[in-house]
Amino acid sequence: MDAQGRGQAEGIDPADQWVLNPDTGDYELRLAPSAPQSPIPSPRRSSPAPAPEVPAPRRRRATPEEPPPGRRGRRRPAKKKSRGKKILLWTGGTMAFVILAAGSAGYLYLQHLNGNIESLPDDGASTGGFSKDQAINILLIGTDKRTGSGNDGYGDKGSAGHADTTILLHVSKDRSNATALSIPRDLIVDVPDCPTTQEDGTTKVIPGSSGVRFNTSLGQSGRTPSCTMRTVTELTGVTPDNFMVADFNAVKTLTSAVGGVEVCLAKDINDPDSHLNLPAGKHTVEGEQALAFVRTRHSVGFGGDLSRIEIQQQFLGSLMRKLKSNDTLTSPTKMVKLAEAGTEALTVDAKLKSIGKLKDLGLELGKLDTKNLTFATVPVKDNPAEKTPVTVVLKDGDAQQVFDLIKNDVSFTEVKQKETRPTRPAPSPRSSACPAPP
Repeated sequence: MDAQGRGQAEGIDPADQWVLNPDTGDYELRLAPSAPQSPIPSPRRSSPAPAPEVPAPRRRRATPEEPPPGRRGRRRPAKKKSRGKKILLWTGGTMAFVILAAGSAGYLYLQHLNGNIESLPDDGASTGGFSKDQAINILLIGTDKRTGSGNDGYGDKGSAGHADTTILLHVSKDRSNATALSIPRDLIVDVPDCPTTQEDGTTKVIPGSSGVRFNTSLGQSGRTPSCTMRTVTELTGVTPDNFMVADFNAVKTLTSAVGGVEVCLAKDINDPDSHLNLPAGKHTVEGEQALAFVRTRHSVGFGGDLSRIEIQQQFLGSLMRKLKSNDTLTSPTKMVKLAEAGTEALTVDAKLKSIGKLKDLGLELGKLDTKNLTFATVPVKDNPAEKTPVTVVLKDGDAQQVFDLIKNDVSFTEVKQKETRPTRPAPSPRSSACPAPP
């Protein structure tokens, strides 16, 4: 902006103002503060920069490699590098990576994107919001609400939007590691009483339920994400700082925005319920096909929700890698699409309802080395109260150990390394057809 605003004074070509700094070896924009007032060169113009070096930038400017100086001043290159670094940081993390990458890209046009974001009260169920100097716990909820074009063909058309896919994302205090803990939707839990803000601003306490599926903590009886937060706190002992809710459209629009996500199938899948029909091997899925991939369960593993969780974790890991790839980070078109898709498909708690807040959270998550991100699932077993089990219950000892690791901010990465060091790890069934990238 400086070069463009002042570089045309006295009819001087902006290129003529680029001079070589002998101390740094870099070309810098030399500006004369007095030039706009007088055609007489000021003493400063005749000081350190020798006249014979002025033509050099013109000769170098003819080469394709030289950046156009019209909009760049002495301080602009450093600012551009800083912006690039921020973009890389803002897109680091796990599933929030999706939404946070969208938020960071949207930093370029805040007012428009702020208007896209929907929010709901946390009703006092959160810690009050994440802190930059503490561990971070974000509750990520994928609902099964069938709103949106083409989504009524997936299962229960009348769903109120239950907690179909839920992940508690824990990022360590020192940002060196993170754990994405999946909570099975069919896990039997106690849903507590939930004070819930109504549309008219009043508060209604929705009675709790004992021995019900976890997914009913949202949507059922008018429950909102704040009730899912309370249920997670009662289940794990961990109080989330914030929540983010995404619907079916989020999967479709976000995967299309990045040009598809690579997935791997160990065997052929033909699932009439999710509409996924793919042979074994590697595939790039987006849009409707991506949604079908994360929704499929009858044709993978044991055909239940636990098998689908594995598919979803594979998908999220691949999506994260795509978000952090140069192909995405260096494409303004993709970043803008992510911004639009993420903010339109996202509902957050009221404390995150701004691109600025999302950006701040993204910067914190961006400090994470994603090699130290661990996907885990709450340890469960078949419900012994059912002759033909369709739900699951906690494996008490194992589950408590997992919850304690998160509460005490212990790295799952280090724990897994210690567990697998004495023996050779068994190959994952889903990686037999095409090994996961390193």
